[in-house]
Amino acid sequence: MARGALSLAQRLTVMVLGFVLFTWLGTVVVAWYVTQHELNELLDAHLAQTAALLATGEIDDMDDATVQAPTLLHKYQSRVAFQIWHKGKLYARSADAPEVPLAPRDARGLSDQRVDGTAWRVYTTTRKDDGRVKDVIHVGEHVSARHHVLLASLRGSLLPLLAALPLLAAGIWWTVRRAVRPLQRLSASVAARRPHALQPLPEDGVLPEVRPLVRALNGLFERVHEQLASERRFTADAAHELRTPIAGIRMQAQVAQGATNADERHTALAATIAGCDRATRLVEQLLQLARLEAEVSDADTREGGRGPSDLAAVAAQQAQDLQRTAQARDQHIDLRRPGEPVPVPMNGSLAAVLLRNLMDNALRYGPDGGRVAVQVTPATAGEGARLVVEDAGPGLSDADRERLGERFFRVLGSGQSGSGLGWSIVRRLARLHGLMIELDRSPTLGGLRVTVRWPAE
Repeated sequence: MARGALSLAQRLTVMVLGFVLFTWLGTVVVAWYVTQHELNELLDAHLAQTAALLATGEIDDMDDATVQAPTLLHKYQSRVAFQIWHKGKLYARSADAPEVPLAPRDARGLSDQRVDGTAWRVYTTTRKDDGRVKDVIHVGEHVSARHHVLLASLRGSLLPLLAALPLLAAGIWWTVRRAVRPLQRLSASVAARRPHALQPLPEDGVLPEVRPLVRALNGLFERVHEQLASERRFTADAAHELRTPIAGIRMQAQVAQGATNADERHTALAATIAGCDRATRLVEQLLQLARLEAEVSDADTREGGRGPSDLAAVAAQQAQDLQRTAQARDQHIDLRRPGEPVPVPMNGSLAAVLLRNLMDNALRYGPDGGRVAVQVTPATAGEGARLVVEDAGPGLSDADRERLGERFFRVLGSGQSGSGLGWSIVRRLARLHGLMIELDRSPTLGGLRVTVRWPAE
């Protein structure tokens, strides 16, 4: 694991704890707001009720006397006060009430005041006589007292939750560790495997969330097994096929070495060069097939894999490149293509490999002086581009058509040399790009007709 990276269990624990803490803080904020609002409503109602009770009392006219209310034996007594002002003079007040008015004379109802540096919540009411204000009654409470009551209320409900956070964190950590234990067992099982152990992992007892991962791993093991088997098969087949041309080249070289006249030596050297050409072509096809087996080619890496490319231009280029091969046997390549480009979703290099193998096979198995017809048809509505290659050769039987494309399969009695890899390459390209290949007899030339159809866009 990279330095500083968190494990899955740690990441889940941190995320869940973070969400719980965020929710807890949100709960604290909401509880604070709701409790403060309800507490203010309740205490404001008490202030109004006390003022109403004081307003029902009778006050006698007094000149210079001030009545002080008796001391109440309660811890919040010093933070609650009232004043009664009669004809502009302080008539009565509680023990801890200031001697200055708690609120202006014209104040009514609830108000927030500051007296001698102390914040008060004050409720003011009046008594009137003949429509004139006779008495003003102030009932006030220290704002700090309300804050104290609010904190006491929240402390009793939130402190237990805060104390439970460590226990909750431990419980989440333990739960997450148990939840990821199947992944740890799966990781240990995969890590303990030998390099060539590709049997599928058992799915019994696997959690539903982990089962797609197990199936993906089993699919990967199966593909790796197929790839290794293909590589072993490829190596064995390549060694077998290369043995024959190398042995022929060695034999012709020995003949040239022991030749007694120039004609014999020339014939042996020409056969040696032809054997080298066949071996070179075989190696090229083997390399092409090896790249396709791995589903990665040099052209894929350079140009992006699936094109697009101009099929008509690729066909023209391949027909030009194979002209010398055709002229060696007095053959003719008849290419028919539209004047505009025919784009296909295929890399240009791979399209060239496909066309070269099809056209080379048509020339190879066609008669001397024969014709090879190549037609490129652009895509239409509901149908993709199409390539048709026809030759004038002997064609194939139904049984041979079924086997065409098997690695190193060659039709016996054709009189032509080859490795049988060309059609393996064509089939592999068709599978990689979703192409449809049809084989039948050419109605005009009499030989084999190959039709390649690209999927409709």
